[in-house]
Amino acid sequence: MYLVALVIGVFAIIPSLFYLHTATTSHVESPEKAKRGLSLLKQAGMKKLNFAGGEPFLASKLLGDLAQYCKEVLSLESVSVVTNGSKVTSEWLSEYGKYLDIMAVSCDSFDEETNVKIGRGKGTHLDQVRKLSRMCKKHGIKLKINTVVNRHNFQEDMNRQIQEIAPFRWKVFQVLMVEGENHSEDMLRDVRSFLITDDEFKLFCDAHRHNECFVPEANDVMRSSYLLLDEYMRFLNKGVKEPTKSILDVGVPAALKDVYWDEESFTKRGGVYDWARSPPAHDTNPEYDW
Repeated sequence: MYLVALVIGVFAIIPSLFYLHTATTSHVESPEKAKRGLSLLKQAGMKKLNFAGGEPFLASKLLGDLAQYCKEVLSLESVSVVTNGSKVTSEWLSEYGKYLDIMAVSCDSFDEETNVKIGRGKGTHLDQVRKLSRMCKKHGIKLKINTVVNRHNFQEDMNRQIQEIAPFRWKVFQVLMVEGENHSEDMLRDVRSFLITDDEFKLFCDAHRHNECFVPEANDVMRSSYLLLDEYMRFLNKGVKEPTKSILDVGVPAALKDVYWDEESFTKRGGVYDWARSPPAHDTNPEYDW
């Protein structure tokens, strides 16, 4: 077991249609139970943990506490977080940044009007991404950009901006519809009007794949190649069947027997890579921009 993504069950302050998992409750596990679950995962062979949401920084103290625990107690090889950047502060990074290897920021367009259409804020998202880029460099955290290719951005040329910001990894996802999470108007998010064809996703990929950091994930690769734990510490079966029982109740080995994880797709999408943190930048230029 290389990588587990843990959902911290708080809703995003800037909603978007494009989370790997759409949290349906605001439940947040207690620190004690969360740490017990993480310890069980470590015993089962976990090497890397990714915190996701919702927006993990809405529970910033818990996030920092768990990141510290993962590094100091569990000695995990890598700890990462996915964020929209709106709630990341210099104070948090000064206290907990040393326990974080990778920060992934969601950026679906470099055109602010397009971001508003998609649901990425109200016209200030790119400023937040720029700020986060500077902060990560200062604290030695590897910056990853996550882009979901959808109806509004599949024809956009992002080459210049990506080359200027130079993330170590640029994950490009094809927008995915998941039964029970975003497939109809009755759901918290309805993704149907954002869907694109495989050929349209290929069009975007062909225009950007020459970037060294480029890592594409089409729907057939993404659907079951992640081990995801929800806010109740249950493994999710994305669009296949119901979540497993909580690892706090049945343990990791028993829960894994009831989850569909496509290890071949995990390897195909480059799930194992250089995921340790970078040396901090000592001479960060406050005027740096892109």
